Parts: sequence; C-alpha cells; structure tokens
Amino acid sequence: MAATAAPLTPERILEATEEVLRRHGAARATVVDVARALGVSHGTVYRHFRTKAELRGAVTRRWLDRTSQTLSAIVTGTEPPEAKLRDWLAGLFNAKQHKAGDDPELFATYSVLVDENSDVVDAHIADLTSQLTSIIQEGTETGDFTSPDPALSARAVFDATSRFHDPCYASHWSRPGIEDAFTAVLDLTLRGLRAG
Repeated sequence: MAATAAPLTPERILEATEEVLRRHGAARATVVDVARALGVSHGTVYRHFRTKAELRGAVTRRWLDRTSQTLSAIVTGTEPPEAKLRDWLAGLFNAKQHKAGDDPELFATYSVLVDENSDVVDAHIADLTSQLTSIIQEGTETGDFTSPDPALSARAVFDATSRFHDPCYASHWSRPGIEDAFTAVLDLTLRGLRAG
C-alpha cells in the first residue's frame, strides 16, 4: 500500500521556501521552485499565499519570529530585571551573530528579504521593543531601574545597542574585540537605567 503524502500546510510551504532560498538565493528563487520542491503545482502554493511577495513576507516573518520567541522566554522568566535585561540583550546579539556566521549565504538572502518587507521588520522591531519595555517596566516597579517612561527607555536601549543586532553591522560581529565592546555598552546601559 502506497504511503500518502503529508498534507500541504503553510508551515510546509515556508520550510520548502527557506530551503529554496538557501539553494538559489533571493534573486533567483521562484514560487515554481518552491512548488517543485513540494511536488505540487505553483497554483497549489498560491492557494496558501496569494502572491510571491506574500510568501516572501511570511518566510521573513518566520525567520525573525524565531529570535522573538527565544527572547520572550527571558522576559517571562523569574530572574531579576537587571539579569533579564543583560540576558535579553546578550541573547539578541548571540542570535544575530549565529544567523550571520552559521549560514552567511542564507543570512545574505534574508537581508534582501528584510529590505523588501519593511512592514514585517517594523512589526518585529515593535515586538522586540515591547519585550524590552516589559523588562524595564518590571525593573522600574521593583526599584532596580529608574525610568519615567519605560517604552521610551526601551527604544533608547534598542537604538543604543543597534551595533550588536542591526544586520547592517553584521560584518563587525566577528571582529576581534566585539564581545568586549558589547559588554562595555551593556554595562553603560545598565548604569544609566540604575541612575536615580
């Protein structure tokens, strides 16, 4: 008896799209390539994602959400706010370093997709700054931090540490001394939040 194929789900399509992007790059990957990898017609893919742009936006969101989900576990953890903030910023930097260093071709492909999907990127940044806001708000409530506006402070922290998470700085993330530079910025940021 022949085995039946697994049902075609958006998740399977996104997994196949990621693999096609890895093989062909953003410029050459097509919906037809994705359909071929799944053994279906491109029309079947379009039933789940109406356009190529929608598919590329969804795969970009999926890629960015992996980082957000990892970091959200830190936000909801039981550590004190200062330790959470330190771990969260280190986690963000580590995630970006690995994405750029472990698979540079795929990182370059996603950098192209990120440029194409500014609304997806804006939502990702909003999610990350919301997580930071939660940590700073908690620290303000416990007296560990002083911040009259945790959301504004969160955005300032995010901007101040951009060298360690903005993809435009990816070429810096493997340079000698980058960990010391990160620690110096992190320590300065924490001292600023503690000041009162």
